[in-house]
Amino acid sequence: MLALIPLFPLLGFLVNALFGRRLSKTVSGGVASAVMVASFAVSAFTVWGLAGLPVEERAIDQTVYTWIASGDFVLDLALRLDPLSAVMILVITGIGSLIHIYSTAYMHDEVDSEFARYFSYLNLFAAFMLVLVLGANFLVMFVGWEGVGLCSYLLIGFWFKKPSAIDAGKKAFVVNRIGDYAFILGMLLLFARFGTLDFQQLAAVVAGIPPEVGVFGVLSIASLLLFVGATGKSAQIPLYVWLPDAMEGPTPVSALIHAATMVTAGVYMIGRNAVLFSHAPETLMIVAVVGALTALMAATIGLVQNDMKRVLAYSTVSQLGLMFLAMGVGAFGAGIFHLYTHAFFKALLFLGSGAVIHALHGEQDIRNMGGLKKDLPITYWTFLIGALAIAGVPLLSGFFSKDELLFEAFREGHTVLWLMGAVASLMTAAYMFRLVFLTFHGERRHDAPAPVHQLEDESAAQAHDDSHGAGARPHDAPPAMAFVLIVLALGSVLAGYVGVPHALGGHNQLAAWLAPSFAAPGGVAEGLHVLSEGEAALEFTLMGVSTAIALGGIAIAVLIWLRRPQIAASMAERYPVVHRWLLNKYYVDEAYDATVVQPIRVGSERALWRGFDVRVIDGAVNGVGAIVAGSANILRLLQTGMVRTYAGSMLIGVVFILGYYLWR
Repeated sequence: MLALIPLFPLLGFLVNALFGRRLSKTVSGGVASAVMVASFAVSAFTVWGLAGLPVEERAIDQTVYTWIASGDFVLDLALRLDPLSAVMILVITGIGSLIHIYSTAYMHDEVDSEFARYFSYLNLFAAFMLVLVLGANFLVMFVGWEGVGLCSYLLIGFWFKKPSAIDAGKKAFVVNRIGDYAFILGMLLLFARFGTLDFQQLAAVVAGIPPEVGVFGVLSIASLLLFVGATGKSAQIPLYVWLPDAMEGPTPVSALIHAATMVTAGVYMIGRNAVLFSHAPETLMIVAVVGALTALMAATIGLVQNDMKRVLAYSTVSQLGLMFLAMGVGAFGAGIFHLYTHAFFKALLFLGSGAVIHALHGEQDIRNMGGLKKDLPITYWTFLIGALAIAGVPLLSGFFSKDELLFEAFREGHTVLWLMGAVASLMTAAYMFRLVFLTFHGERRHDAPAPVHQLEDESAAQAHDDSHGAGARPHDAPPAMAFVLIVLALGSVLAGYVGVPHALGGHNQLAAWLAPSFAAPGGVAEGLHVLSEGEAALEFTLMGVSTAIALGGIAIAVLIWLRRPQIAASMAERYPVVHRWLLNKYYVDEAYDATVVQPIRVGSERALWRGFDVRVIDGAVNGVGAIVAGSANILRLLQTGMVRTYAGSMLIGVVFILGYYLWR
């Protein structure tokens, strides 16, 4: 039944892509949502069967067909369900189903054909992501890997008459291609070295090789190339720049990309190849450092952003950095645990922001909001739960997962990395509650909904993000959207209880479930030992520190943006350079444009086009044409149309041939 899991959303894509123009919005959205619910039902049923197997046998394989057969090398289009992919398919189909249901209300103002096109892309996105996580080898994973890249381009640029959306889609596509190039090189290097692309076979072979401690050998180079690919998909330094611009797509798309699908691919890929990365400790340290730096940098940028969705976008980049920090210190279970809880509260936050933007008819600038608490009670309370969860407030899901990954970093001796993660967590709590207070508390700072931005033409105005009319009083989320927000709020509260820490008398069931996926075939799963008294005391202490960090960040937000908002303005005036750098995102985009984009463009126009293309390529083609034309001018002198001339030519030819043979 594994093949049914991605086939259901693929079927939904085909229905809406082929017949969407003839379908009503109710049918189109219903089909798209139904296939996702069906995929979730099959996933849940299959995972239930997996859970019933003995721990050492928890794997279900399905070979769809033999894809490549060349001599001794055979590669199947094979799917594999194990504890790790089980968590992923439940997140993708579960959260994905809720986002599809939410979209039926959110996108209802689109015309029928555009509505169907949107849902066809959304279903295709989910199908490719399911192929990515179910693939039993690198090549099947890569099909899904490239597929989600294509779908991100289609969905980010969904409003194709909006120039900024087109640019954002192209940016996401190009930046991801850079990472994918490194990913391909990593795959080829592993195949050249080990002769296989199957994850299980590769893990079995690598497990028998000593770890490359202190050296940078084949394993380290291959894993580093794979990690570069992960930095593209999961928006880490230096390839994170596409993700904030992805906010140009519809808000449910932002939720899908940021919470359940594309950006989790890199974290999953490292977890899937835990044995390989564990044997390349030098690469793992690079993963941890890059993750910590990304978490810290993105958190500082999120402190000053004014676009509601961009604040959440940089929050995603920062949280992904924490996941990579966990993976880099070898805490693979903690990284996946945070990925799992993050899916709930980040989907909730994005869809909550969509409800706010929907209510304000396209307004996204939090400086023009305020006082929405009384008009949007469902949106406010669910959004508040999401903010508390991501801040790491005790007893909510984010507290359990974030505490575990920071504890693992500290326990492994990475004190500096732990400190960087702790500071990033402090800023996360601060900027998330800055967002809550500026959006929902205080007085409304803008009396009327913002007008639709002036675009190039009237038809383009319909493509503007979340433009649902103007002039009405802010309204709370309609039933379909409200239902999804409430379900995700419950998940944001309860999802973390599968990983209650030992220090609180619990048992991390998720870590126990995932452990076999991080071990070599036939090996002993690690990470299931009970903490010693000293470790339990350390965990309890760090838990208190994490709680203080979360509450401290919220207290900072209360002081600066709720009680004394003049502090923020005075700080911006006192430190204008710092504020300008943060507001302009450290000018990374401008640096890339100056050092990469413009040199390529100028070089293409002047050297490649005018020099090589015009002179060499066009010159060669034109030269061949000139030679043919000149030769034809000479040859056609022989074509007189007179039979006697042709007969004479034949006679002369015969004489020359006979003369040649007589001479020989």
